Formats: sequence, structure tokens, C-alpha cells
Amino acid sequence: MTKAKRRKKKPGRPGAGATTPNPVEGQREVVILALALLGMGITGYLTVAAWMRSTPAFCAEGAGCDLIQQSQWSSFLGLPIALWGFALYAVLAAIAFAMPPRLKRWRRLWMVAFVGVSVSVYLTAVGWFTLDAFCGWCLASLATIAAILAAVFLRRPGSAPGMPWSQWLLRSAGAGLVLVAALHLVASDLLSRPEDPRLAALAVHLEESGVRYYGASWCPACRQQSRLFGAASERLPYVECSPGGRGTPMARVCTSAGIASYPTWIIRGRRFEEVLRPRELAQLSGFDWERHSE
Repeated sequence: MTKAKRRKKKPGRPGAGATTPNPVEGQREVVILALALLGMGITGYLTVAAWMRSTPAFCAEGAGCDLIQQSQWSSFLGLPIALWGFALYAVLAAIAFAMPPRLKRWRRLWMVAFVGVSVSVYLTAVGWFTLDAFCGWCLASLATIAAILAAVFLRRPGSAPGMPWSQWLLRSAGAGLVLVAALHLVASDLLSRPEDPRLAALAVHLEESGVRYYGASWCPACRQQSRLFGAASERLPYVECSPGGRGTPMARVCTSAGIASYPTWIIRGRRFEEVLRPRELAQLSGFDWERHSE
């Protein structure tokens, strides 16, 4: 008897029952990872600027970036909106770097990037139509997240099991819409509490005492001032100095009063060019704050 020679198995060839590893499958999403790191740099810098209450670089005080950074849309749930953006880019970077299954990775990258683009477009539109301002840093972040979404779309698997592309797109759009709606509700005070009787009484007292509160519709500090009164802000003796919007001539009544900045309060002949808290306004105008306490 002769011993059968053991032959070493040769690596399978394509089409011979063996599969060759696809270099793309195991490849990290290098482009997406690089863009996500860039986005983290942009939003991280804006977060530090927001916490330090400083004007971002290449942005003059009172310019578009400064107005947007001071507006009610600059924060969400008490945290800078830039910090939320930083977290979103960090999630994208983590998915691109550490999630090997291609289909699962693609779906999560698409969902997160689509939500990020939705929020970024919404905030850009708010700055344009509501604040009449643009922020170069914000536009850079919008371009970055849009580039990530485009890169993810180009890497979409041609044929993949599971949900059809159209349904997946609708689900992504729904998630983005829900988040944008929540952000709009919070920033627009649509979920604000009912009118506070004491703040309402103070606002009426200010009106009856001849106090005047000069401001502009696009002024972030004026919005901050009005938000201190909540629903009672409608009763304040407010004078609109920029009826035509930002960059238009000041109203004659404000020019005659010598208004130079917003907000400006004139109380008993004294001028205050700053945001004043309700208790301060009560003291300056002679309103009995304690007597009207609940």
C-alpha cells in the first residue's frame, strides 16, 4: 500500500467556491472620519467661545456670528448648540472608525448625518430670515456635515437586504423633522408657562409710570430681556427702533430719544443700556415687588 500524499489546499479562486475579501468592506471610512474630525474642531471652538462669552475669531462684535451666538437659538436644553454639534460629529467619527459591518455602519452614518444636515439647515434659515445674520463658522459646519452626508450617500450599498431605500429615506426625514420641531418649540417659547401675575403687574406698572423700553426685533439682548418676563412681555412698554429690520434706518422716536444701543431703558429720567432683571426694574421704578409675591 502506498501512502496517500496530503496536498495543501490552495487558496480558492473567485468563482471556485471561495470568497475573496473585499478591501472596501474592511476599510475605515477615512474621508468621513476626517470630515467628522474637522466638524469637531469647528464646533469645539464655538463651544469654548460660547462658554467664555467671547466673540469667535474673524467675527466683529455685533456682526452676524455675534448675533447668532447671543440668540435663543444658540442653546438647547441649557447647553450651547455648538456642543450638541460636537457630540454629533463625535458620534459620526466613532461610527466611521469602530463599526466594521458595512451595511449597519452605513445606515447609522446616514441617519446621524441626515439629522445633522436637517438641524444645520434649520439654524441657517433662522439666522437668515429671523436674525438677518449669517455666521461664517456656522456655514463652515453646514458645509462639513453636508459633505459627510454626500460621502455617505455615494457609499450606499447597491443592493442590501432589509428596508427599501425610499422607506429608509422617509424614516431619516421623519427623525430630522422631529428634532427640528423640538428645537423650534423650545427656542420659540411655544412651550412657555402661563403669564406670571407678578410679572404682569410689574409690566403694567412700568407702562403706567412712563417707563420706556427701546429695542429692536433682531436684537439678541432684547429677546433675552423679553424672555425674563415670559408671557407678560407683551405688556411691557416696548418701543421698536428697527421696524424695517437689521441695517435699516432707526425709527424717528428712537432717534429723538438718543438711543445708541439695545436694549435701552429710560426710567424716571435715568438711562440704562443693559438687560435688567424684573426685580431690578421693580426697585428702579418704585414697584412693590414683595407685596405682589404669590
